[in-house]
Amino acid sequence: MFWSASPQSPGETTEWLDRVERTTPVLVRYRERAERERVTPAEVIEALRAQNIHRMWVSPAFGGGGVSVRTGSAVLQALARVDAAVAWQMGVQGVISRLSDYLPEQVARQLFHDSDGLVVGGINPTGQAEPVAGGYRVRGRWSFASGSTHADWLVCASVVTGPEVAASPTRMLFVPSDAVRFEDDWHTVGLRGTGSVSFTVDDLFVPDDFAVDGGLLRRPPRDRPSRAHAIAYYDFGPFTTASTALGIAQDALSEFPRIAVGTVPARGTETLATSHTVQAGLARAAALVRGAELMLTDAADQASRSGAAGGEELSALIRLAAATVGENAVRAVDSLHSLAGTRALTAGGRLDRCFRDVHSAVAHITLAPTNFEMVGAYLLGNALLMRR
Repeated sequence: MFWSASPQSPGETTEWLDRVERTTPVLVRYRERAERERVTPAEVIEALRAQNIHRMWVSPAFGGGGVSVRTGSAVLQALARVDAAVAWQMGVQGVISRLSDYLPEQVARQLFHDSDGLVVGGINPTGQAEPVAGGYRVRGRWSFASGSTHADWLVCASVVTGPEVAASPTRMLFVPSDAVRFEDDWHTVGLRGTGSVSFTVDDLFVPDDFAVDGGLLRRPPRDRPSRAHAIAYYDFGPFTTASTALGIAQDALSEFPRIAVGTVPARGTETLATSHTVQAGLARAAALVRGAELMLTDAADQASRSGAAGGEELSALIRLAAATVGENAVRAVDSLHSLAGTRALTAGGRLDRCFRDVHSAVAHITLAPTNFEMVGAYLLGNALLMRR
């Protein structure tokens, strides 16, 4: 379809899409098992590690690929066209790996170079961090820890507590995975294979060097030779969720013609593919997906060019692109699912899974419709404020 790699693709993107291609047989082999067991098998994670996909956005100084935003987005889209749960986990790993540019270099090297497990966790500050000598005492419970089954380290976003009011109220604290308690509470309609369980930490000491001040994350990380991206953490995150949602819609767009060509409706005499309504519906879905692709690519290029300057204009552009991708992806998948009729309901069918996965993906705050309100308020002269 429209998104296939072409000879005009940048060399870096082509190289990393080739890496995805090498993992694809393993992803296909295990994706139904992941769906049943609600966690991605270790064999899949090992295949991704072998291609360094889990470290693609990490600085080469810490063993990563240091790829561009555009290349990383293309990788997540390609993974999502095969298994959205895998793409989601690599996206979570990708955005949390951006904290490596904020951590002290020796800690970033320990987490991302010396360890080859995932570094994921909870970025919603539902924990408490009490300042003590040399660090923090951390306690709390975090949900939606996608990929945590395969993690060596977990980030615990926490609110700073204590008698003195902290200048910045939140910290991102990294703890070893064997120091947490997991709760198997991931029972959902879509993205089942992500293993997005909850976890709890009980009064654990975390050194200062393993904590990132949350107040820094709306600004680009300071310049240093090991820096992978001059893009603020919160400006980077939407590319991961949007890329996965877009890949799901691309998968649905690829699957639909096979269904349409081979399906004769009940009491009908011709296939769905001969219906003018179906033909027009497919074209409209393709337009939605193509528009999302172009908008996300433009935002990725703008982020790479202007990320060091940051600012609300770039943040607004990224959030508008991500919300549009989410909205277009849902509309495209929903329309194709409806046009396919009962054939879309086949157990284990790709189109039905796309329907379930895309609705789970767009529930994420970075793709929520409230982003349109936030950007609209900014365009009317107000500050760019996060809304839930």
